[in-house]
Parts: sequence; C-alpha cells; structure tokens
Amino acid sequence: MPAQQKAELEVSGIVSQGNLKSLSADVIDFIVTYARICLPENIHICDGSEEENKKLLHQMEEIGMIKRLHKYDNCWLARTDPRDVARIESKTIIVTQEQRDTVPVAKSGVSQLGRWMSEDDFEKAFKSRFPGCMRGRTMYVIPFSMGPIGSPLSKIGIQLTDSPYVVASMRIMTRMGTAVFEALGKGEFVKCLHSVGCPLPLREPLVNNWPCNPELTLIAHIPDRREIISFGSGYGGNSLLGKKCFALRIASRIAKEEGWLAEHMLILGITNPEGKKKYFAAAFPSACGKTNLAMMRPSLPGWKIECVGDDIAWMKFDEQGNLRAINPENGFFGVAPGTSVKTNPNAMETISKNTIFTNVAETSDGGVYWEGMDESPAPGITLTSWKNKEWTQEFGEPAAHPNSRFCTPASQCPIIDPKWESSEGVPIEGIIFGGRRPAGVPLVYEALSWQHGVFVGSAMRSEATAAAEHKGRSLQIILIISVHFHLQSFIVN
Repeated sequence: MPAQQKAELEVSGIVSQGNLKSLSADVIDFIVTYARICLPENIHICDGSEEENKKLLHQMEEIGMIKRLHKYDNCWLARTDPRDVARIESKTIIVTQEQRDTVPVAKSGVSQLGRWMSEDDFEKAFKSRFPGCMRGRTMYVIPFSMGPIGSPLSKIGIQLTDSPYVVASMRIMTRMGTAVFEALGKGEFVKCLHSVGCPLPLREPLVNNWPCNPELTLIAHIPDRREIISFGSGYGGNSLLGKKCFALRIASRIAKEEGWLAEHMLILGITNPEGKKKYFAAAFPSACGKTNLAMMRPSLPGWKIECVGDDIAWMKFDEQGNLRAINPENGFFGVAPGTSVKTNPNAMETISKNTIFTNVAETSDGGVYWEGMDESPAPGITLTSWKNKEWTQEFGEPAAHPNSRFCTPASQCPIIDPKWESSEGVPIEGIIFGGRRPAGVPLVYEALSWQHGVFVGSAMRSEATAAAEHKGRSLQIILIISVHFHLQSFIVN
C-alpha cells in the first residue's frame, strides 16, 4: 500500500465526525499531513450546523471554558488567561525568502511595518512547537468562506484547530460549513493551522479554564504557500485565522497578485434626505471607532446610514472602472468598552442574542457589563470582573478588559445594508482615513486634492490601543495603500 494511502487510512480511523474520503485530495492531504504531526485524539470535520454548534457550546460549558448568560438569548461568556488578551504583534511574523519582499529593513531597531522570519528559522520554530501539540484533544476541520459563498470576490480557507471556542467563533465570523466544501471542489484554498499549545494531560493547571501557551506563542504567515500557522494563543485575532491573518495579511498578498485590494476599512451606505445613496469606506486602526461609525444613528433629520461591514473591505475595480467592495466577514468582533446605547444603540441591539462575549464583566443576574456602558447595574446586582473576581468601583482596575470583545452575527444588525452580501460588491464613492489621537489634530478635515489626500493618508499616525499588546500612549504608524481613483468631494455637517 502506498505511504500516502496508508497515512490516510490511519487518520480516517480517528475521524469522529464527517467523511474524510468525501473531500478533495488536496484537502485530505492537508488534514493528514498535520494530523500526523499534531497527533490529535480524534478529528471532527465541521458541518456548520446549528446542532453541531449547540453541542460544542454545551461541551465548553461543561468544562468551564464558557458560561451561559441567562439574561440573554443564546449568549455566552468566556474568560481568558490574563496572559492571552490581545493580538500579539511582537510575535506575529511573515515568512518569505527575502526580507525586503515583505518587510522593510530597518536601519536601527525593529521595523514598525511588520516582523520577518527566515524560512529556516521558522522551520526550527515549527518543529519545536507542533509535534504532538494536540495530544488528547480534538482536531476540528473548519471549512470557511471569506465573503458570500460562490461570489467571484470571495476566497476559501480551511482551518485546523484544537479549540472549540475558535470553531464557535469562526461560525459567527465566517460562512462556515459543508456548503464551503461543495463550493471549493478541487479549487485552491488558504491553509490555516492553529493550536492552543496545551496537549493533554496538562503539565500545569489552566487559568480560567483557558488553554494557551504564552511563552511559545507565534503567529506566522507564509504567503508563498498560502498558509497561516498559529500556536499558543486562543484569543481572537491570533486564533480566528479568517480575520486579520487571512482577510488582511494573506489577502493583501493575493490581492497584489490578482489586482485588487484588501484593506482595514469599514463600509457604510449613506442616504441623504433626497433619497440619494452613496457608499463609503473608512480606514481606522482597531479600537478607533470603526464599529461606531459603521452603525451610526444620524442626528440630522432625513439622513440614513446602513452598515455593510465594520472592519475589513475587499475592493476591486469592475469592468466599467468603478471601485466595488465586499465585507469578507460574516460577523462583528467588536471592542466592548465604550459601546453603549448612547454611543452605538445599533450594536447594543445586535449583541442581545447569539453572541459570544470575551473578557467582559458579568452581572449577578446573568448579564454583561463593561466600562462606558453608560448604565449601572440595578440595586442589589453585583459584578464579577473579567478575572473572575468580585468587583466594585473601588477595585482599582477595570471590570472588563480594555480589549474585551463581542462576537456577533452581522445579519442581526438592525441597520445592515440590503446589499451587504452582494456578490458584485457595493460601489465606493470615497474613503475616509482616521485614527485615535489625544491632541494636536483637527477632529475632521477634508483633503484639498487627490494628491494632498495621498500625502495626508501616508503621514497619518494613531494612538496605540488595547487591541494589541502595546502599552502606554505611543503613536503607531498607519500604513496606507493608495487607491488610484477619483474621490468625489463631500462635506460632513
């Protein structure tokens, strides 16, 4: 028997759900290759069904990884290890043959535009982490589509993970399930491998029942192989590999080769009192207000805003020369602190059901709380902090982590745009660039020309936020990729 067939047969014996033989040869090879390295106890090929989702949520509830929030409909709370709370940019790397192909070579210090690792060094890092990393755990196979399934602007990925939290979250954030395998056929897909890095039996007890391995965390992107390999972190941006890793980093490389753009931008539609509607994209770093702007409730009479997406835009010129954009995501992974009925009533309505909250505070009546919610718990209601400790105003630190999140379906947004899943995308009329600055710049200003706009965008900086592991109030460079089309002037009153 050929070695490959023998390997497939070995792996087939541990498949607890799904049919390995029904998949394409490339998908089988991907699963078998890493199953033989990671050595999971069993393999679960996800179908994306409601029944599957309920079982996973129940399993996580039983082991104490998540907790049901009885105040809401199908909402859950996860508390992470305090060492695993944000994107870890210092351990996020790009692997290419030549450093200058991907990351500028800094004259001194570390480049602010990314971190590079050689192929040889990454191979050593991989071999020191992944062999046997899933012992005693289930390897979940997640087929997912970034963008509507079947859209010519969409791309497909398959993620292998040993985290049920990742499965449940990816089901919200992407189009996930059997239909993706059917759409893929024998086509190409982005290969995503993730492990929390905690094989069983555990060497030391978990904090908050949250498996992670902060000492060895590494998030690697290999654009030449269309691969993303993440180890040691269970937190969103490091483990939900369809998000920043795929939709921005790997997608930007694919976009460069295919002639389109993958950008960190919200998309919204604005209709004026005369009924004329235009779509805009807006580029802000994480935790700088994209979700609030994307779901804004206008105070000006007669104006209307509808949300296409709150974080990422894939944009391409159509045959008529119009720039069109899709939101490749299926959900919102928003920052909770500062979100309130006052700042974002539409978001508050969206997250009232079918939502996974991470690192927010919990109320004794089964609800959630965070700083900036603008409503105090009712008399007699007590709070438990994100660290799972009783909390009061005198505690000396926030009840919710500054980067605590909600993961919720976009379809639940009360102002979701009718064309948010359009396969051809929506026409973009202009781009807004922004960020968080403590002082020194105007709140809003308009570029005088396209050339001036490119200069302003290229020179922008933003205050660091809790979305990554930055500390203090340092200013970070915003890398803007220029879009060569005419921006029509518009004024925000």
